[in-house]
Amino acid sequence: MGLERTFIVTGGNAGLGFETANVIALDQDAMVVIACRNPQLGREAVARLTAFGGHAAFLPLDLASQASIREFAEAYRNAGLPPLKGIICNAGMQNVAAPTKTIEGYELTFAVNHLGHYLLTRLLLDEMVQDGRITFISSGTHDPAERIPVPSAVYENAETVAHDFEPSRNSGLRRYATSKLCNIYCTYELSRRLSASGDPRLASIKVNAIDPGLMPATGLTRSYPAPLQWVARNVLPLLRLVNDNVHLPATSAKRVAAITIGEDAAPGGRYFSNGKAVRSSEASYDEGKARELWISSATMTGLPTEL
Repeated sequence: MGLERTFIVTGGNAGLGFETANVIALDQDAMVVIACRNPQLGREAVARLTAFGGHAAFLPLDLASQASIREFAEAYRNAGLPPLKGIICNAGMQNVAAPTKTIEGYELTFAVNHLGHYLLTRLLLDEMVQDGRITFISSGTHDPAERIPVPSAVYENAETVAHDFEPSRNSGLRRYATSKLCNIYCTYELSRRLSASGDPRLASIKVNAIDPGLMPATGLTRSYPAPLQWVARNVLPLLRLVNDNVHLPATSAKRVAAITIGEDAAPGGRYFSNGKAVRSSEASYDEGKARELWISSATMTGLPTEL
């Protein structure tokens, strides 16, 4: 029997992305597309997945480059893969070093974590089948009530966030938390727009966000100074003894898969943390800011506001 569906996993070459790709690839009627910047790492991930008995392919994607995202979408359309069932917007970065500007002029954390995934999902909506699934990997750092030791997310408008180049480690952490708030704004706004589209196929697509918890085993801290990277590798894992939302990537991957290939996707428009649907931050329910982010993101990526 041939493969019946395809799932795209951004940043699927390592960490949570690879573990999630592995869970899905072992579903015998699913093809997984590993979407990442580094061709060697992408092909190595495909080799590992197929060695385990899964079905996988690699397509290059650099979320910091809108040209690369458009090339990826075109390459996907021409690849002859099974119908697109889901997109897992997993790739992300946290930059506590000097602020970086993309070729389009936007701050890198915002561009990769939010804007790139916004553009990717919108370009591929026409490819998605009935009851498709879109999952955004957010973070508990978006919510000050979680008391995670990072500066609180600050969202006034997209232009301000996209051009925030204030130097300092704390500014970098704040930008990360804000980008994860943007992921939730995007989840809720996209879900609302799909439901209101009047197109039965689009209205059937389920969009959710998930906090995978703290995962010290991933490479998110690669921009940290060497001593802090050592702490992340060797000390942070011990937090599992006192915090039940600290996980190995394999554990979080099963939860990401559950809301992407499982029944937990319905009804959509929800935020998951520690294995269950919960309320996201109070700020994340501001529909005015979510709408403004959507419209501004459309302008920044050259897309129409309407689906």
